[in-house]
Amino acid sequence: MNEARLEDSGSGLSPTSEGWFVVNVRDATWLTSQGGKKRATGAECNFDSPHAEFKELGFRIHVLSPGEANGLYHQENRQEDFLVLHGECVLLVEGEERRLQQWDFFHSPAGCEHIFVGAGDGPCVVLMTGARGGGEWQVTYPVSELAQRFGASAAQETNDPDEAYADFEPSRRERPSSWSQLPWA
Repeated sequence: MNEARLEDSGSGLSPTSEGWFVVNVRDATWLTSQGGKKRATGAECNFDSPHAEFKELGFRIHVLSPGEANGLYHQENRQEDFLVLHGECVLLVEGEERRLQQWDFFHSPAGCEHIFVGAGDGPCVVLMTGARGGGEWQVTYPVSELAQRFGASAAQETNDPDEAYADFEPSRRERPSSWSQLPWA
């Protein structure tokens, strides 16, 4: 197995070929939607790229400021798992709120509705991983009264991410605004 080539994508290093690689979170590619025209959706560190997609397991680190959701309330047809590495957040899960703090782990079986919202007085860092492969990926964005209170509900139920996020600006290649407050800074 060859080592993947890593190149600067404009906001950090990302693989441009298949193979194994090592990259530090400080040096990896970051995307942010902070400050967009609709409620911000935090920032995320992507370890794969369009040139070298992880085919079996998705893996990201998401940074949320207090009040920011990491996206819209949804459910997928694949398992996902989450570990809070730093700070606090509110997990909206199956119509309930759960407060999470550092080292709390959330397992989301396929079909479980969920989303995270930053809480506390500083950034929250969540490690996110999810199964890939094994058939077509499907997602549903239901209308949720609970998620609406946090600005994290789709306007109408849809299975189309482009429709669900139509009012959101695309992510930009840049580090989160809270970079200096993060554990690796």
